[in-house]
Amino acid sequence: MELFFLGTGAGMPSKQRNTSSLVLNLSAEKEGYWMFDCGEATQHQLLNTPIKPRKINKIFITHLHGDHIFGLPGFLGSRSFLGGEDELTIYGPVGLKEWIYSTLRLTKTHLTYPLKIEEIFEGVVFENDSFKVRTQLLQHVIPCFGFRIEQKPLPGKLLVEQAFEAGVPKGPLLKKLKDGEDVTLEDGTIIYSSDVTGDSQKGFTVAILGDTKFCQAATDLASDVDILVHEATFDVETGDLAKEYGHSTIADAARTAKKANAKTLIANHISARFMQADISRLKEQGKTIFPDLYIASDFAQYEWKNDELYEK
Repeated sequence: MELFFLGTGAGMPSKQRNTSSLVLNLSAEKEGYWMFDCGEATQHQLLNTPIKPRKINKIFITHLHGDHIFGLPGFLGSRSFLGGEDELTIYGPVGLKEWIYSTLRLTKTHLTYPLKIEEIFEGVVFENDSFKVRTQLLQHVIPCFGFRIEQKPLPGKLLVEQAFEAGVPKGPLLKKLKDGEDVTLEDGTIIYSSDVTGDSQKGFTVAILGDTKFCQAATDLASDVDILVHEATFDVETGDLAKEYGHSTIADAARTAKKANAKTLIANHISARFMQADISRLKEQGKTIFPDLYIASDFAQYEWKNDELYEK
């Protein structure tokens, strides 16, 4: 799994940071690419990456503020121009469907692919055999969601030598056993998957939060996650502004990660008032509370591998 940050700024684009968007690359898990928020000029940011718009099959929108959605109409149209044919599903707050369909209708934008829009409430908004996505309302100035993405337990590793000793030949039967299926050999012998595979392996869990004050819902969504992506619009010195505008400081993000027992924290949604020279100070403020902290920048990539986060 990889996280690819397209926009890490707050409110409006700046020379250093574009508005909010990130992509969860689940291609290795055979789930495609999931986008979270789509701020202004997100499609332009994609031009500087290897990610193809037609490969994005799900978009999750945290809330209806412009810096999180104004890039959607352009992205949807360009996905058609670039050969998109597969269905795209968008999940987001009530009102999102009206805004998107009105925009497409008034601009006479034709899509070459099926578009499905799911207006969401608290609870499980998506689930299949491999993943579950759960959401809760955070505390912002308008309804705003956070998302918890859980990979379900993975089958245990195939004990190949043990399978051979049981009489399983090389070929497709080995894959079936690895995938948890029992198989029958030509002589009628049944080989049980549980006898030739190790224990199931824990999947990863990621919490991607929208704009929020420090609140219990954020902690609940982030409970024991491997990666927490949390907004950090302000520094400690501007904490009063954070409360006034329904945002968090870098310290609030770190406190949430600590309280939730998260493994790692990636701070995001950084105010344009902070220049590159300020990032080390912001990081220090957060690390005093939660040491395993990163501050994302536009085009930053992080890979989750062997239960560890690597910045690429």
